[in-house]
Amino acid sequence: MNSNLLFDFSINKENNTIRITREFAADLELVWRAWTTAELLDKWWGPEPYKVETKTMDFREGGFWLYAMVSPDGEKGYAKANFISIVKEKSFASKGGLSDENGNLNPEFPQNLWENTFIPKENKVLVDMLLTYDSLADLEKELEMGFKEGMTVDFEQLDKLLADLKK
Repeated sequence: MNSNLLFDFSINKENNTIRITREFAADLELVWRAWTTAELLDKWWGPEPYKVETKTMDFREGGFWLYAMVSPDGEKGYAKANFISIVKEKSFASKGGLSDENGNLNPEFPQNLWENTFIPKENKVLVDMLLTYDSLADLEKELEMGFKEGMTVDFEQLDKLLADLKK
């Protein structure tokens, strides 16, 4: 969308991590809401032509987000993120991965610890994301499943949503 926004995606195979830094052209409160509110997550999380439907969102330490990634033909694949720590408008961390519709994590697929830090900068917010996997095999499997491409589309969708919300 906006080529002036920073987007960096780096892989550290020694530490089994992916670090993503991405700027968003909105204020902290709006970017935070977009990342932590089911109604807004459903509008951008899930790269087109897929969409996301939240089944349960309990955004608090000890809570979780259970959602379905819905394909164009209506098939649903579920994922769950368990919230570990939350510092309002500063950071949150979650651990999770693909699951069944009841939120039971599927050990056949990668799980990760996802740590997001929100850094206000002038008229933008930088979101620094650190994803840590249990193994290099899990990290590589996630990448093979199209993680980078999917997140790139998600962020473009979030850019559009933030622009629409600011109107």
